[in-house]
Amino acid sequence: MDEHNYGYNLSISEKTKMVPWEEKVRVVEEVKSDFRFKEYLFGCLNCGVCTASCPSNKFFDFSPREIVQRFLENDVEVLYDMMHEYIWACSQCFTCWIRCPFGNNPGGLVAIMREVAVRNAFEATKELLKPYGRVLLKVMTTGNQLSADMLQPDLFPDWGPKMADIMEDLKAKRLAIPFDIGKSVKTAWEVSLETIIELYTIWRETGIFEMLEKLDPNLYNVIMDIVEENEERYQKLYEGEE
Repeated sequence: MDEHNYGYNLSISEKTKMVPWEEKVRVVEEVKSDFRFKEYLFGCLNCGVCTASCPSNKFFDFSPREIVQRFLENDVEVLYDMMHEYIWACSQCFTCWIRCPFGNNPGGLVAIMREVAVRNAFEATKELLKPYGRVLLKVMTTGNQLSADMLQPDLFPDWGPKMADIMEDLKAKRLAIPFDIGKSVKTAWEVSLETIIELYTIWRETGIFEMLEKLDPNLYNVIMDIVEENEERYQKLYEGEE
């Protein structure tokens, strides 16, 4: 297996070589047991249309066709290795699905692989997702993905010098927006407490909180403190209405 390459001659990483074979099989079977798997993989003509259409392929060593081929070959070694870094280059635009004459959905396969990688709390996954901690905190505490106060010049230097001008007197600029839900600085729009509680229920039932605890225990504790506070507020309001 030392010279077992894939993609653009990418070799199996040393870290995943050390993982027991049985563990690799278990993880790949977890992907294949997902109810969506059979709806995403049918066959392959090796036409390469998916990879030729892939925006990620233009910038990274990433090929949707490679993922399809490895599943059809049941190449456990490569599939397990892909789940640590390779799959995170996918932009999830699903152009590959639209263009495939067979109706394969490589982007969908990647989505399942990512979910399994998160559930298994791979170290590589933890590192790759660390930069998204601020976004995740915002989503899970406010129901918003981004907010105006997150667009700080020092965090987005590639946006150019005008960014500092845009952020100046931000609160006044947001208040000038001609609709109420856009006036907040800490959220992109206001989300009702009832909706937030519904989101908590979904995340709890689907195991999102459990996955977050495995990936980032510190972030999990911060978020759960806010979750419990909001649930207490909602309970008091509910009891007051009765």
